[in-house]
Amino acid sequence: MIPALVLLATIVLLGVPAALVYIPWTLLTGNVLPLYRTAMTIARTGLRLAGIRVQITGIENVPSDRAVIFMANHVSNLDPPVLLPLIPGRTSIFLKQSLMRIPILGLGMRLGEFIPVARDGKPQNAQKNVRSAASLLARGTHITVFVEGTRSRDGHLLPFKKGPFYLAQESGALCLPVTIYGTASMMRKGSLRIFPATAHVTFHPPIHPANYSTREALMTDVRHAIASALPPDFQT
Repeated sequence: MIPALVLLATIVLLGVPAALVYIPWTLLTGNVLPLYRTAMTIARTGLRLAGIRVQITGIENVPSDRAVIFMANHVSNLDPPVLLPLIPGRTSIFLKQSLMRIPILGLGMRLGEFIPVARDGKPQNAQKNVRSAASLLARGTHITVFVEGTRSRDGHLLPFKKGPFYLAQESGALCLPVTIYGTASMMRKGSLRIFPATAHVTFHPPIHPANYSTREALMTDVRHAIASALPPDFQT
């Protein structure tokens, strides 16, 4: 449990003072970048102190002149703190609506324009989320989504949610597949224990939705890209 306690202590000891400074600053100025950058620095620091190393491949595939939709697989609660600090610039993220109710953290995520997802299956909520994300993309903010919608228990890819691909075709933004592996064995689903090791993150070349006549074809190519960098046992 020591690595998990170290990570939690780092987030609390650094995050609370940072929130007390940068949340009021954001509310006064409307500039969320200092809050966002500080949060990413705290996440990187916490992972490093907990013994979690991150190996990055393909970061040169991330365009520097436009906002994109990062589409990643999901195997562990460690995936967001591993992935988000690696993304150049600022990203919003689709996340469970319940996380917005966490004191202080929830306010910070709202200020960061993170997009809460209600798991009620209502089309109007899905459409609202797509509009919010498209607006952020148009303003130059990346969107990050874990396309399976939940964590895989065994590391194999689950079926993808359709919403991110509606967003891609509505906005015309590039889809950038991301493969994460190694985090599943570090923090298993349903457990708070962390086993220090190396997380592997691969950024694949972007895929342009305009080149596809159907969402299904776009989804298939994104899935193939993500699967291609998984260990052989998890590619099927």
